[in-house]
Amino acid sequence: MTYREWFESHSRRHRAIIESLPPMSPEALVDYFRYENMQQKHPDFCPLYAKNEKCHEMEDLNCYLCGCPSFRFCDEGIDQVDGIVRYSLCAIDAKEGRALETDNAIHQDCSKCLLPHRRSFILKHFDRDWMKIMEKCEACPVTAVQELSAGKSPED
Repeated sequence: MTYREWFESHSRRHRAIIESLPPMSPEALVDYFRYENMQQKHPDFCPLYAKNEKCHEMEDLNCYLCGCPSFRFCDEGIDQVDGIVRYSLCAIDAKEGRALETDNAIHQDCSKCLLPHRRSFILKHFDRDWMKIMEKCEACPVTAVQELSAGKSPED
């Protein structure tokens, strides 16, 4: 699954839950997305729920964002670092994040970063529309977008 496919799929699942709930305050809505509540009421929202696992071991894990507005990705590649294509990065260079590098790709590893799962962070960035919060995440360079629009792959 590409970053874009996950992003779009997650957005649809998030929107469906929001639309199924009665009107509530931002605080109440964020509280609804606590791991334990979501695991019980929306077991299909995250594949880890069925395994009784968390993506991050922390108290009060909140699943409202399940992603970070500071995450940047481009399935075609954001840029190159020492000749290796970078597909994702952290826009704020969070100290808990790191680059995961292979011989031909660089991806952002956010596994130790807890920011987007903290209630205060979520409320700071809150919107009922997950895509609005995450609108800057897809960060394809203009040239890659132009090439895709013209039907070319960036490698052509």
